[in-house]
Amino acid sequence: MRVGYNPFKDQKNDESKYIHQIIIPVYIPNQRDYFKDSFAILKLCLDSLFATIHKRTFITIVNNGSDTIIGDYLISLLNKDKIQELIHTENIGKLNSILKGLAGNNIELVTISDYDVMFLPQWQVETVKVFTHIPNAGVVGIVPQFKMYEHYCWNVIFDNFFNKKLKFIPVKNSEALIRFYDSLGWDRNYNQDHLQYVLGLELNLDLKVLIGSGHFVSTYKKDMFEELVSYIGFKMGGNSEGYLDQLLLKKNYWRLTTYDNYAYHMGNTFEDWMTVPFVERKMNEDLETNFSKNKKISNILYFIKNKLFRKLISIKWIVRLFLKWKKLPQHMIKRY
Repeated sequence: MRVGYNPFKDQKNDESKYIHQIIIPVYIPNQRDYFKDSFAILKLCLDSLFATIHKRTFITIVNNGSDTIIGDYLISLLNKDKIQELIHTENIGKLNSILKGLAGNNIELVTISDYDVMFLPQWQVETVKVFTHIPNAGVVGIVPQFKMYEHYCWNVIFDNFFNKKLKFIPVKNSEALIRFYDSLGWDRNYNQDHLQYVLGLELNLDLKVLIGSGHFVSTYKKDMFEELVSYIGFKMGGNSEGYLDQLLLKKNYWRLTTYDNYAYHMGNTFEDWMTVPFVERKMNEDLETNFSKNKKISNILYFIKNKLFRKLISIKWIVRLFLKWKKLPQHMIKRY
């Protein structure tokens, strides 16, 4: 039997003080074999995050079926107000975990990150700078990688095809690039030209961005998630990552990455270089918000940019002309 009137009925939520959400799904089912160092990696990830964010950041951790030790550790962080939201679930897959973190919040920027990312100082400021100066930016990564422009970036290239600011520019931090591919277990026998030039937008002397973005840590405009599916049928891989990519294209948002490197990928194995002191700094909280939002583009325009143009730009002789036109050094074109 209900007696009385609930005092919170019809009461509106207060406007959120947060301007940036971080979502990190965590799946560490045990402490052996592949996962033997994962707990240490998770702690390093979160310590680096705490030391590099401002206080208007809302951290969501989704415990995606991890073992009891991990769950207890995450609960302790919530009790200490180090994180703002903790969601426990059985192993429902990476993207389904992310979808749970996206629901129930209305925060303009949302960073989706793996738990093996080491965040570096200024990553948040540099990310916001890109969103502020490039209205079409929809996803901004903080770790440059090889040839990112080949993945879900057809609309960026289409929109800037005749723009002289779209061109191959010198790599800013080749050491960080090498470290990233080392973390994936790659041999260093890849094309060394990729360590020298990358496709980017050179907007001015103070702002250069790279075309494309990886998946393991990127920041999204929240408005692209206005229509969320409730379930993805893959734990990882399959069409799960493509789902996020398609949302971006449907609003004609661009995939971009900061010119310099602002995070490291640690992988699943602890190494000596990861032992660094994380000193919390006072972060700038007066960052610009209220970024421009794109409307959903027409089906015809979507087809032209992301289907037809995609096929044209993948023809080998057109690719070579494009590389030459966009200022890639002549001796690199055939093998790039």
